[in-house]
Amino acid sequence: MAGLDLVLVLRYRKAVTYGFHALLGALGEHDTTTRYEVRFGESVEETARHIREAGNVRTLVLWSFYSPDAAALAEELKQVKSLANGPNVTHLAGGVHATAEPVQTLDAGWDMAAIGEGESTLISLVDAKGDPAGITGLAYHDHNGQVVKTGKAKQRPLDDFPGFALKWNKVNALEITRGCIYACRFCQTPLMFSARFRHRSVANVRWHVDQMRARGNRDVRFITPTALSYGSQTDEPNLAAVEELLASCREGIGPDGRVFFGSFPSEIRPEHVTRETLRLVKKYCDNIIVGAQSGSDRVLDAAKRGHGVEEVKRAARLGIEEGFKINVDMIFGMPGENQEDVDDSLRLARELADLGARIHAHTFMPLPGTPWRDAPPGDVDPATIRQVDRLSQRGALYGHWQKQRDHAARLAAAAEAYPRPGRSRTILPLAE
Repeated sequence: MAGLDLVLVLRYRKAVTYGFHALLGALGEHDTTTRYEVRFGESVEETARHIREAGNVRTLVLWSFYSPDAAALAEELKQVKSLANGPNVTHLAGGVHATAEPVQTLDAGWDMAAIGEGESTLISLVDAKGDPAGITGLAYHDHNGQVVKTGKAKQRPLDDFPGFALKWNKVNALEITRGCIYACRFCQTPLMFSARFRHRSVANVRWHVDQMRARGNRDVRFITPTALSYGSQTDEPNLAAVEELLASCREGIGPDGRVFFGSFPSEIRPEHVTRETLRLVKKYCDNIIVGAQSGSDRVLDAAKRGHGVEEVKRAARLGIEEGFKINVDMIFGMPGENQEDVDDSLRLARELADLGARIHAHTFMPLPGTPWRDAPPGDVDPATIRQVDRLSQRGALYGHWQKQRDHAARLAAAAEAYPRPGRSRTILPLAE
């Protein structure tokens, strides 16, 4: 480690590689006088080993996690500190949970929390050799133990930074849109990236695809909150922009490559599904995910989804008629649900399954930073569980909805421990 000013150690987990790759993509293109090295810790033990090997060099340990994983990662942090620590080591948490709950994150043991988009914050920290003074986008305790918040990092156009880390040969699904105008009450995206769309240009996307092909990658996937909103700033799809994007990607990846659009890790809103949009997408792929979330119009209205149940049914029917494999996202245990709402959701799930769709099931989680952060945890009663299990047994339903029930309870307890003064629960639908 001789001659280094800074060592960056990533607690590198499969679940959050996209975010790290975006950060490293920005860093890899940045010209800095700081002499630094990046190490990947793929386990607690490996992370601790990298910290020990850094010796007395200032070490910045980067953590990124979603809200459901916050408690488990706090335990990992304790383990890492017990194995390797020192006055030159700073643990920095980033991602949507740290942005939404910086004080909770600091209290859980991290030295700093990154607030907002992390590319410019990380670059500034590297330039400053790990010193947070004067850097925007951080929260930390000062020498008197008071929490210092320096505000959200400045948002930059997506084209300003690469979407993955070519310097370290880390390639993944490409983020083509940040932010979302729909601002659903259960979703963290508007908190993290604002309630507007920012799109990566087609030319920039094509550059990434060319880099992927040159490295032997053959699958192009996209990260976006709503796939058919690419190129649009309103609730209407811009099909010309979507066509230009997909055609360029198909040309770039070559005849042996594949382009996936509207499937994991992105989805399509049901009201955007028409024969015209489906036939456009069908030129490039035949597997899509439609976001339904509930079979109750009352609950959809309360969640500010911006569509109803009929749009979901029509989207699934049209998709199957046009030869698509249809997956439909549904959330059970939504705030304010009554038995009629639950029955409506189960009825919709069965109807979609009978059409040939598969249900991707979730349990509602009161996520930090969302309007429903203070809602009760999602739960599913035994009778509903039995019906959901029947769909699962016939291969018509999948997902981690059972595990999410436990996550929901932990998130609700954390929200209660860190109340937001003046916040009202009147945004929740009233059970009838």
